[in-house]
Amino acid sequence: MLNIVMKTTKASGHGGARPGAGRPRGSSNKINLEDLLIDIELETNMPFTRRLAINYSGAIDRSDWARVENYDRAFLNKIVSDKTQVETVDSTDAIAARQAAFAEALAALAGTRNEKQ
Repeated sequence: MLNIVMKTTKASGHGGARPGAGRPRGSSNKINLEDLLIDIELETNMPFTRRLAINYSGAIDRSDWARVENYDRAFLNKIVSDKTQVETVDSTDAIAARQAAFAEALAALAGTRNEKQ
């Protein structure tokens, strides 16, 4: 009697590396915001900001308060993030106090102390 033993190997199922597979080097997988806005404007025949205002107004008209809250939060986040300029007016005393505090902190970091104090 003849016994035949067949060995089978289980494939990993991942397929391995193949020539030309994957994202090409140097390409970007991120969506360009400017291109996205242009495409939305072309598709809707109106600027994105106008479409956003219409959708916001529609949510208010439908009393969809959850969506209105989402719009409010998004608008507020945009407004706050655009406010990067802060104007401060300091007296010469305040400026001198900051300079002295900075000099003292710098001396402490450097391991030296100002002997004039």
